[in-house]
Amino acid sequence: MKKVSSVAIVLSCLLALLFVHPLAFAAKPIKVGVIDCYTGPAAMFCVEALNGFKLALDEINKEGVLGRKIEYTTRDTKFKVDIGLSVAKELIMRENVDVLVGTISSGVAMAVSDYCKREKVPLIVWISKSERITGEKGHRYVFSTGENTAMAGKAGGVALAKKPFIKYWIAGDDYEYGHAIADAAWRNLKERKPEVKKLGETWWKVGEPDLVPYITAIMGAKPDAVIFATGGGSMVNVMKTAKVTGMSEKIPGWIHTATDIAILNALGPGAPEGFMGTADYYFYHPDTPANRAFVKAFQKAYGPYPGFPAFHGYITAHFIAEAFSRAGKVNKEKFIDALEGLTIDSPAGKLEMRACDHQAMLPIFMGVTKKVPEYDFLICTDIISVTGDDVLPTCEEIMKARGK
Repeated sequence: MKKVSSVAIVLSCLLALLFVHPLAFAAKPIKVGVIDCYTGPAAMFCVEALNGFKLALDEINKEGVLGRKIEYTTRDTKFKVDIGLSVAKELIMRENVDVLVGTISSGVAMAVSDYCKREKVPLIVWISKSERITGEKGHRYVFSTGENTAMAGKAGGVALAKKPFIKYWIAGDDYEYGHAIADAAWRNLKERKPEVKKLGETWWKVGEPDLVPYITAIMGAKPDAVIFATGGGSMVNVMKTAKVTGMSEKIPGWIHTATDIAILNALGPGAPEGFMGTADYYFYHPDTPANRAFVKAFQKAYGPYPGFPAFHGYITAHFIAEAFSRAGKVNKEKFIDALEGLTIDSPAGKLEMRACDHQAMLPIFMGVTKKVPEYDFLICTDIISVTGDDVLPTCEEIMKARGK
């Protein structure tokens, strides 16, 4: 009797496992690894992107995706390529993440992109802006939910070409993004207005605290306008210095994302009026129910108004959820296939992940800084909107850049 009882027990356990296993597997969360810079001046943008991502997950996880929740694990890249690559390897090899997202550094993004290509793990870049990420260096395993330098540079070039300026100076941070945005803006400006002239260039190290000597020297050259190729905390420093030195009152300047709330709020009354800027998201534009709802939810959860990093983090989560839902299973290759050409609803309207280069087709808004009674900080006014179709390189141009 004891032998029969033991066999019966074993068989019962095996049968129970057969029925429980699929359910247990279905409950396993979808794992997302987040790598970004949470140390230094760039951290304010990265934390905001993460908050936008978390806000979206709170919405998504109420119903789940394929019977699962989406969970995330973060790692700090410290804005360094070697550290970024190291933490990416840790998340992929040890944490077995299904998707990797980040970063603010284009250098980190491209190094991690190469690694993800070898490991066949999808990477979604949400702030890094070098056009090379989804352009010449693009491949099956890398996507971008943020605007890139090709898009921003074209929008900036189109806007500047309509201005009366002829003599330009280019100045900015001496790193991948700085040179990429400068090249894109100048290339597009020159194509549309061949008579423009570049008087010179000035480059400083990332995080340079004292920009007064640089700005003073640029003013001495007397350009008609300055293209500032800078990002992150450096934008605050540039705009503050432009006002302190009086440059903003004498020589117009343009910076991509200079009109973002994070920059203008940080500057407060110290922000220069009339500064030209471009961005792909404003909390007050477009004034639609979807955008108002996003702003309200973000403020309730985190306090401040959302800027473009929050918007990028938010749409990244929704692209991930929709792609896995469309794929029908948690499988990296099926996820990639589903993400290609996928369209989602967003605070800025419907957004498509273009299949040919894995670049989100984001609108770009152009305008100038101005004081308005409603806020104690400057906002972007006289906004002109251009679509992703208007500013993106064609698929043929992307394939040519990749040598295909």
